[in-house]
Formats: sequence, structure tokens, C-alpha cells
Amino acid sequence: MKIALGADHAGFEIKNRIVQMLRDQGHDVIDYGTCDETPVDYPQFGYVVGEAVASGQAERGIVVCGSSLGIAMAANKVPGVRCAAVFEPLMTELARQHNDANVIALSERLTGWEMLERLIHVFLTTPTLGGRHAYRVEQLFEYGDAQRERTLKAIENGQVTDAQTPPDIAKAPAQSL
Repeated sequence: MKIALGADHAGFEIKNRIVQMLRDQGHDVIDYGTCDETPVDYPQFGYVVGEAVASGQAERGIVVCGSSLGIAMAANKVPGVRCAAVFEPLMTELARQHNDANVIALSERLTGWEMLERLIHVFLTTPTLGGRHAYRVEQLFEYGDAQRERTLKAIENGQVTDAQTPPDIAKAPAQSL
């Protein structure tokens, strides 16, 4: 699998270990840096990995910063990216299955190496479920003027009243979670 990686100064050490681990496993890795502790702006690394995935230059992406939060927010600004900041295996599995996450954000400061290895394994081996989840994932990219108008109306009314499930999905057997 071709995987894009990027990290800021707070995540570069773990990023380097991840690059080596993935290459040892036979993956094709694009390492966008950074490569030392010199302070850099994490959004730039979230953007570049996001663009590599969204453009098809990489199949998946991994971004690392101190907390995983800021770099995940940056990656999610790229149209076509579904980046999940993950801390444990089940949330990683659900991010793939239900949200078709194509990038994960990891924390160097909050997550140990053994857990990071597990999270990456789950991310790379878990398929998406499709079906009703695919329909919902598509909605993540519909936030334009029409959706904003619907959302502002929901705020004004104090509730969401127009959320619907398409008939073909409504007839499908219920799945857990």
C-alpha cells in the first residue's frame, strides 16, 4: 500500500519509526517530513498528506503531532479527506468501517509505541462497510450553501427535522453501532 506520512516537530521521532516499520512491512512510504525538532507549523503537514491522499498519490495517510488534534483538523480541511484522531483500536476500526477514514492522526505525546503499532495495523487492515455508511460519508462533503441554510434553520427551530434515511437503506437490516 502507498502511504503518505507527515509530522510536525512534536511528532517527527514517532513518524520516523512509523516510516521504518511500514517500509519493513513492504509498504511504499512517502515521507513529507519534518525531520528534526525545529519548530514548524503543523497545518502544512496535515495539508500535504491530505492532498497526497485526496489526489490519489497515496492510498492512505498518517499524520503525527503532539496531541494529534491540530494536525487532524488541518488534514480535514482538504476536500476528500476523512481524518480521524485515534487513540485506541476500536475507534480506529470504527473510523475505517463507518467513516471510511483515509487518514489517521496520531499523538506522539499521549500514545505509546505498542499502541501506535496496533492503531496503524487496524487502520491499514480494516475495510469500510459501505452501505448506509457510504451514504452518510458522502454527506460529509455536502456542506455548502444549501446545507448551511438547512443547518441554520435547524438552529433557529431548536432541532433537526429534515434528517432522512433513503428508503433502500431504511429497508436494510440494522447493524450495530
